[in-house]
Amino acid sequence: MSDLSTSLPQATAPRPDVVTHTLWGAISSRLVIAVPYLWLLLLFLIPFLIVFKISLSQTAIAMPPYTPTFDLSAGISGLWEGIREFSFDNYLWLVDDPLYFNAYVSSVVIAGISTFLALLVGFPIAYGMARAPTTLRPLLLMLVILPFWTSFLIRVYAWIGILKPEGLLNQFLIWTGIIDQPLIILNTHTAIFIGIVYSYLPFMVLPLYSTLEKMDYSLIEAAQDLGCPPIAAFWKITFPLAMPGIVAGCLLVFIPATGEFVIPDLLGGSQTLMIGKTLWNEFFANRDWPVSSAVAVILLLLLVVPMMFFQRAQAKAQEEGR
Repeated sequence: MSDLSTSLPQATAPRPDVVTHTLWGAISSRLVIAVPYLWLLLLFLIPFLIVFKISLSQTAIAMPPYTPTFDLSAGISGLWEGIREFSFDNYLWLVDDPLYFNAYVSSVVIAGISTFLALLVGFPIAYGMARAPTTLRPLLLMLVILPFWTSFLIRVYAWIGILKPEGLLNQFLIWTGIIDQPLIILNTHTAIFIGIVYSYLPFMVLPLYSTLEKMDYSLIEAAQDLGCPPIAAFWKITFPLAMPGIVAGCLLVFIPATGEFVIPDLLGGSQTLMIGKTLWNEFFANRDWPVSSAVAVILLLLLVVPMMFFQRAQAKAQEEGR
């Protein structure tokens, strides 16, 4: 019996350093997950709730220019009275006034066309960077990021000097004899498209480059060896494999372009109708914070909700692919 007991493995208590290391690993992993959620809470959810609260208020000649404003010294009863004064009249006003609907539609159309143009321009650039020699790629990346070293506002003002009737572009075209009269580009939708594509092109190029750089180009060579024309090989191999970068780039361009204010205001002129200019007018010209907050809330929902459904559908497709 004693021989049998000595042959069995003895249960030993875990070493203190191993337990400490395991606990610290569990805590650190949770902290890593908690940091993004804390970031979203502080910089997205709380500001959104503040804007949503203002959108349920009413305009007032005061500071701030809306009521109710919560008086925390009044306690729970005062807080409840303020909540009871909330209403959805501002959202009903947006439905009745066609200005806001037209501004939403115009913003989505302009942002969609600009995103498509940015994809047409950015895909060849990203593809050329991905196929360039390895030693040359860092330089090409720096050239793509280089415009960010200059102020965004200065770059937009530079386009005014290029596109105006007596600007550099018209002077060059007249000098070469291509045109006889200056082209009217400034204060048109064309100028807005040029400004948005130029300003947000790096946001399209970088995700595309990151995706195309990882692609196995031996697949294209194999397709060409099997008699597949280059154009067919692009649509059947390169384009599907680059789809994650295309989706990421389009989202990075479309979302900020929808709410763009500076480019339409400077390059599009006073007649341009976009939701960013409408928000600015409501906030600063009309001082109607509740209505402008309602406009901002609806704009955010129009952008976030489709993205959530798209991400859910994409995750579901990936799970089915596995």
